[in-house]
Amino acid sequence: MKVCSIYKSPRRDEMYLYIEKLKGLKELPEALLEVFGKPIHVMDMLVKPDSKLSRVEAEKVLEDIASKGFFLQMPPPKEDYLLDLYDPNQAD
Repeated sequence: MKVCSIYKSPRRDEMYLYIEKLKGLKELPEALLEVFGKPIHVMDMLVKPDSKLSRVEAEKVLEDIASKGFFLQMPPPKEDYLLDLYDPNQAD
C-alpha cells in the first residue's frame, strides 16, 4: 500500500506515470523524462493491492514502484480507440 502521485504526459494522450508521493520526481531516470515530457500532476491516491484501477492491476503498479521507482501506463493500442468509436447500430 502506497500513496501515489499520478502524472500525465504532455506528449502522448493517455500515458500516465505513477510514483510514490513521498519520493517525488527527483529519482526518475532522465531517459524516461525525455520520452514522457514534463509531468503534469493529475492526482494523488492510495493504491492498495486490491484497488480498482481502470487499465492496470494495482499489484503491478505497486511491484513496479517497488522495483523501478515508477510505473508507466502506456496508452491503449490504436485498435481499441477505433473499436470505442465504432457503433454498428449508428446510422450514417
